[in-house]
Formats: sequence, C-alpha cells, structure tokens
Amino acid sequence: MDQIDESDVDLIDPWFRHRQPDRWYALLAHLRTLDRPMYFREKPFPFLPHGDGYYALVTHADVSEATRDARAFRNAPTATVPETPRWLARYSGDMILDTDNPQHTRLRRIVSRAFTPRTLTRIDEQIRRAAGEIVRDFAKSGGGDIASRVAAPMPARIICEMMGVPRYLMSEVLDLSLSLAGGYDPGYGGFPESRSPVRSLATGVRLFYGSRRLSRIGMSVARERARRPTGDIASRLVTANPDGEHLTPRELSSFVNTLLVAGSETTHNAITHGIKLLTDHPAQRELLLSDLNRYLDGAIEEILRLSSPILTFRRTVAEERELGGRTFRPGDRVMLFYPSANRDERVFDRPEEFDITRDPNPHLAFGGPGPHYCLGAHLARRELSAVFRELFTQLPGLRAVGEPEYLVSPQLNGITRLDCTF
Repeated sequence: MDQIDESDVDLIDPWFRHRQPDRWYALLAHLRTLDRPMYFREKPFPFLPHGDGYYALVTHADVSEATRDARAFRNAPTATVPETPRWLARYSGDMILDTDNPQHTRLRRIVSRAFTPRTLTRIDEQIRRAAGEIVRDFAKSGGGDIASRVAAPMPARIICEMMGVPRYLMSEVLDLSLSLAGGYDPGYGGFPESRSPVRSLATGVRLFYGSRRLSRIGMSVARERARRPTGDIASRLVTANPDGEHLTPRELSSFVNTLLVAGSETTHNAITHGIKLLTDHPAQRELLLSDLNRYLDGAIEEILRLSSPILTFRRTVAEERELGGRTFRPGDRVMLFYPSANRDERVFDRPEEFDITRDPNPHLAFGGPGPHYCLGAHLARRELSAVFRELFTQLPGLRAVGEPEYLVSPQLNGITRLDCTF
C-alpha cells in the first residue's frame, strides 16, 4: 500500500503524535521496513498554506541523501511545518532555513562568522557563567519546573547576548520565542485541535503580532549595530567583511528569529529530555555521574539521538531523482523524519536503548550532511555541556518527578514542563 488516506493518519498532524506517541513511533518503525517511501495526505489548518501531501523519508540513508542533494531537494519555498504564511513571512523575513543557492550560500557564508571555533571559544566563559547562574538560581528555589527555569532561558540568554539584544528585553524575547514555537500548543493559545476557523484566526493574529514584535526588536538591534558597531557578533554580521558582504538589518532580524525559535529549541528540548532519560535509566545516570569528564560528551550525543529535538523538515523536489526505491518528480514534497532516521536499525545497534557509551553515534539531530547542516550545532553542544555539568555538579541528586507535559507541535519534540527534585 503506497498511500494512506488523510482520514486515517497524517504524520505531521501535531495532535496525532501528541495523543498517540507510541503509535506514531511504531508507524515510523513499520515504514522503515517498506521497500520505498510512502505517501501521506496532509490535514489542513484554516488560514495556513499546505500541500496536498508528502512522501515520508524515514531511513537514515534516505534522510541523509535528501539533505546532501540540495540541488534536487530544495528548502524553498519553505522547509518548516506548516508552510510559512505570507502574512507571517512579511515580518519574519526570508529565513535561512527556507533558502537555496545562491541566496543560501551568501547568507551562510556571512552568518558562519558567528559560529567559527575561534568565536565560540571566546564565548565559552559567557556560556559557563550563564549556566552557573541559572542553575544556582534553580538550586536556591528548591526545585520545580526545570523546563521554564533552566532549559528555556539558557539558550535564549546566550543568543540574546551574542546578538546584542539589551538585557531588559531578554525576558520579553524569551516569551515571544516560546509563544511562536508553541503555535499549536493550547498552553500558548495555539491552533486548536478542532481546526475551528474562529479560534484559528485568533491564533493567527497572535502569531502575527508576536512575529512582528520579535522582528522589530531584531531590526532595532541591527540598525543600532550598523550605526555604532561594538565589535560583538551582531556588529560583525551587519558590517562588511573583506569581500564587502554583510547582512541587511532585515536579514539579521530574520537570523535572530531563526536562532531563537528553531536554534534555541534544540538546546532547550535536549536539556529536558536529557533529564527525563537519565531519570528513567538510573544505571546510565550513575555511570555518567561516576566520571562526568569521561562520559558527558557521549551522553549528550545519545540524548540528542534518542530525543531528536527537531522532528522534521520539508523539502520540495526540483529535479527528477530516484531515492529509496521511488522516483521523485519536480513538485513532489518530502518530509524528513529525524526521530526515525535516528532509530534506524541498519545504522544503530539496539536503537531503542539509551546508551551513553554508544560509539559510533552518527545521529541526524542537527540535520544530515550538506549545505543545510545546522550552523549552531557546536554552540548547542557547548551549551548542553555547560548546563549538564553545572546541574550534576551542583545538584548530583537531580531527578525528574511526575510525568512531563509535552509540547503540541508538528516540528519540535518539546517538553513544556518537567518538575524536578534534588
């Protein structure tokens, strides 16, 4: 059977995964056994653009190849789920996620200056200081929700400091980025499961004004740095490099939005999933605590693999290609399912097991090889290392208690609340 009717299931329906996570993962496992990618119809939401359907790429090999072959599998017009509406793109701008060459090459060449090893080494102390302060504040509070008090503020603070966002705006920026990431979650007033046009319109209005406000903050920072450069990362991005290239204020604003809504969510979600995984696997937790220096890097990679903080990205076929036993033609849409690729039995031994000593661990939590590999991967790893080191140094008895509350999202594997004790 090559097609599942929309009346049955839509893999990118956020409510399907939220209500039936075991069935969602079981279906991905079944799809990995088939001889070619299967087609799914997409369930529309009012006021959001959508396609008729998509092919699900679920194996490590297929996801890697579609990511590598950026000529045939294009990010434009949009890589996100759902497609970015024009009324929202007006303020969010052309995100680097949604671009292809030559525009993507130019943008990536410029913004990569923010993520060179030398640049990241310079902000290591900044990352360690932020992690120490945030964890100390959590420790003083006696425990509680680690998602809102550690996991969410940590990456948002680092990105704001890197990009020159004034400290007095950081709390607002964090709230805005969480609200935009929670576009389907009822806790953030997201699109309703009922797909009610009235309630969907209200959500659309909220997202519009949130995106506009976040973009205006980014534009203000960009214009200020262009007028009065300070030598920070934002200044370097909006002032010309030796080749005369720089970001416009609108491009910097869009880049900051991408970092806050997509980039910071990887770190945020990996922290919460990591605490939950280590709580659920006490033997692995004890092994980690026995020698943090030896096991922490491996633990972070295994957390990223098994949690897969980013669930999926979209690609649009531009040239005829054969992949995974199926011929794709221009105009076809494919979805790349990273949690499935990261559980592919042909690549990972005992893929459902949490093993912090797993080696090798070629997970795709930051995307596959090629021009769209996550620019912020090294930054995220540094943040995760600093946070987990502080948590288990200051609070060696840290454990999750109760059941987590999961984010309703087609794209992000998030935890919105995770109570902890120590």
